Amino acid sequence: MTTAQVDKIAEVLIFEYKAKPAFKGYRGFPACICASVNNEVVHGIPNDRILLEGDILSIDIGIESEGFFADMAITIPVGEISKELRKLIEITKKSLDIGIKEAVVGKHLQDISFAIQNFVEANGYSVVRQYVGHGIGKALHEEPEVPNFGRRGYGAELRNGMVLAIEPMVNMGSWQTRLLDNGWTAVTSDGKHSAHFEHTVAVVESTPQILTI
Repeated sequence: MTTAQVDKIAEVLIFEYKAKPAFKGYRGFPACICASVNNEVVHGIPNDRILLEGDILSIDIGIESEGFFADMAITIPVGEISKELRKLIEITKKSLDIGIKEAVVGKHLQDISFAIQNFVEANGYSVVRQYVGHGIGKALHEEPEVPNFGRRGYGAELRNGMVLAIEPMVNMGSWQTRLLDNGWTAVTSDGKHSAHFEHTVAVVESTPQILTI
């Protein structure tokens, strides 16, 4: 199938749940989801590109429901993929899990960032620096920014009730990216593959509360 067909399925499901697609029309973005394939890091625009055996597809999706926003992303294999790509996906997903564990009251914002970066780089990958996570709630993007790199103990102190979209983007090669001519899609500068996972997370006293599936 094409990435445009995936986008259409997402749109139908969003409306079935009586929600609204948060991305469509946001700053002119033309689709309900971001569909980024292989070396596309983020903000891939769904189109007539046909998904092929061995591809990896990162789907980033946001919704609005009853005046509040949620944002999440997942990278999935298309058919059988190489063991190298399987590992990239596993490490990226694990880095999100590790970062979320730091999202508790009294810690600092960059404790999340440091945990993600430290784990990713220890496994031989790099974290994207041009694109970061963010606060979320009554708007799709709120303060503070949540980078995937940083120093332990730095940044704002996390407070009860803060809600963050934590989203590591991990590259097989260099962390650097470039923007395509469409003005949206970021790709890896060296052409190597990238993976992306994201959850919307509420900061509470003891255990972070994951609000997305």
